[in-house]
Amino acid sequence: MCRAFVVVLTLVAASACSPATMGINRMADALSATTSAFGRDDDPEFVRVGAPSTLKMVEMMLDDQPAHPGLLLTACRGYTQYAYAFLHVESELAAPTNASAAADLKQRAGRMYERARAYCLRALQLGLRRPGAADGLREALANEPKSTLAAATRADVAGLYWTAAAWGGSISVADSPLLRLGELAAVRALLARAVELDEAWEAGTIHETLIAIEGVPAWLGGSAERARKHFTRAVELSEGQSAFAYVTLATSVALPAKNRAEFERLLKQALAIDVNKRPAIRLANLIAQKRARFLLSRAASLF
Repeated sequence: MCRAFVVVLTLVAASACSPATMGINRMADALSATTSAFGRDDDPEFVRVGAPSTLKMVEMMLDDQPAHPGLLLTACRGYTQYAYAFLHVESELAAPTNASAAADLKQRAGRMYERARAYCLRALQLGLRRPGAADGLREALANEPKSTLAAATRADVAGLYWTAAAWGGSISVADSPLLRLGELAAVRALLARAVELDEAWEAGTIHETLIAIEGVPAWLGGSAERARKHFTRAVELSEGQSAFAYVTLATSVALPAKNRAEFERLLKQALAIDVNKRPAIRLANLIAQKRARFLLSRAASLF
């Protein structure tokens, strides 16, 4: 991450003696790489404090380059990750002891997911080469998701995935999620198209999210059997190095089934992962392990 900031600062200085457009483009390209740098960090608190200023810089750059695909995807991915790691998860952790703080964090997570989704839709719109406002794409995805995504290619997989993640996150923290259940069809379609185009993307990340999607009750279209299949494939593709897969199966399948033995076993497997073996997702693993420790501490009250 330090290297990324050095690059950004260098380009800021260089832009003073270069044509404005060239400086903006070079800074935009550098900023587009920051989410990857954050993902490798080993200090979640450092990222929590530092990420907002970087994301605001990305937004400022988008004012000048509103159709820059790298910046749009960076804002999409960055705000989704921030909403989950530092607001959504923290809301869950705060709930047993501070209901007011948990509610505030949950509301903030919702707003951040919505911000992320707006950028995601703009990024995906560029990839799908659809003219018009991003709201049009959102409505098309809500009404005819499969046909809307028929033109997507492998190059669009990141946009498909992060749009689904932001949209699904927004639904999960809504005050009345049952009123938004109809939107799950769009989330499912985005992930289905992504896994169809590149099921091994990011070493099984799409399958990890599908564990949660299939973990919803059967009357909402979920299936514990399908969730387990996605878990198995996610573990294969990540070579067992992603704690998120284990925590997600524990909370989405083992917990609803009241299978405490499996629940605890999965969480302990998540905690046993060496976060340094896959540096690209070091931060995500640390966040997942933090949640795993919390869930283990609450096992007696959850079962």
